[in-house]
This record gives sequence, structure tokens and C-alpha cells, in this order.
Amino acid sequence: MDLLKKYFELSSEQESKFELFQDLFKEWNVKLNLISRKDLDHLEERHILHSLAIAKLTKFKPGTKIMDLGCGGGFPGLMLAIYFPEVDFHLVDSIAKKIKAVDDMAAKLDLNNVRASHARAEQIDEKFDFVVSRAVAPMSKLWAWSRNKIKKDDANALSNGLIALKGGDLKLELNPFGRRVLVEDISKHFEEAFFETKKLIYLRA
Repeated sequence: MDLLKKYFELSSEQESKFELFQDLFKEWNVKLNLISRKDLDHLEERHILHSLAIAKLTKFKPGTKIMDLGCGGGFPGLMLAIYFPEVDFHLVDSIAKKIKAVDDMAAKLDLNNVRASHARAEQIDEKFDFVVSRAVAPMSKLWAWSRNKIKKDDANALSNGLIALKGGDLKLELNPFGRRVLVEDISKHFEEAFFETKKLIYLRA
């Protein structure tokens, strides 16, 4: 928890939920191998804190609706749901066993602001303020899957859109979007070496 507390002010309830999440995730990882063993040793830094970089980009208002596209083992959706308890999250993944894990963890964490669906994005017939995603697909695909899911009317300081966590050289991938895309270095917020090549990508709807 030291890393999280280094960068975020957490309530005692949030602290206990992040701690419980780590225990639950490790149990599920034994069954499903959601992340590698090497990565499991760095769960707080590489997965929990990385997911919460989105909270450094913007503070979502209560009642905001967010879809986590390709949520995998719950990143970033479950982490953001703990941090923003008054925001509604719909976690979506096409792999049933991952949704089973997410459902179980959300229930044990008492996250009443989380729903999870075993589905592809195009099967979700709903509108959201934001779509978030972490290392799922190139931006062109993410945008194709999410563009019709984003509401037109803005309710937050940041205009509605797609927020993705990515790494590496993104120049070619982002070229088609021109000035509509904002790229922010996560190293601006977190000083650990892991974040040197990590980026926050925001694409306005």
C-alpha cells in the first residue's frame, strides 16, 4: 500500500479494499493465470497504480458512467471503482472466465458501483461518458468499438471520450487522430522507472 499512499489520499475503507483486492487477485491468478508470476510480484506498481494514472488525468464526477473495454482481471475498472465509489462502471470482456473472476472480486469488495458483462463491446447497447481501456488493442480499433457508445453531452470537466493506458512508440498509431488526441506521460505523475515509457491517451469524442 506504500506506493498508493505515496500518490493518493485514501480513506481507510479504500485502503482496506485495495489490500483485499490484492489477496483476491492472487487467489484468482493461481486459477486463471491472469498475469505472469513475475508481474504478480509488482502487482501494486504495474497494475493497481498504473490503472489509477487515469485518476491523475481527471476526477470523475458522481454519477459518471464508464465502460472498461477489455477489462481482463479488472484493470483499470475495479481500481477506478474503488477510487471513485460514486461513479458507475460497466466492465466488459469477451473471455468468460475473466468476467467470472471480476464478478467474484467485485462482490467480495462490496463494489455496488460495478457491473460486469461477458460480451464484445459492440454487443453493449448503452451510452457512457467515458470508455477506458488498458493495453487491449490499437487506438483505431478501440475507437471503432467505442465511438458509438459515448454520450454527446458532457458532464465532467474533461469532455466525453476514450481514455487508454498504453506504452511504447505510438506515433503511427495516433497519426490518424491528429489534434483530437492528447498524450500525457505517466512519468509526470509517478516517478518509478516502470512508468518511463507509459502514456495516458485521451481521445475526445
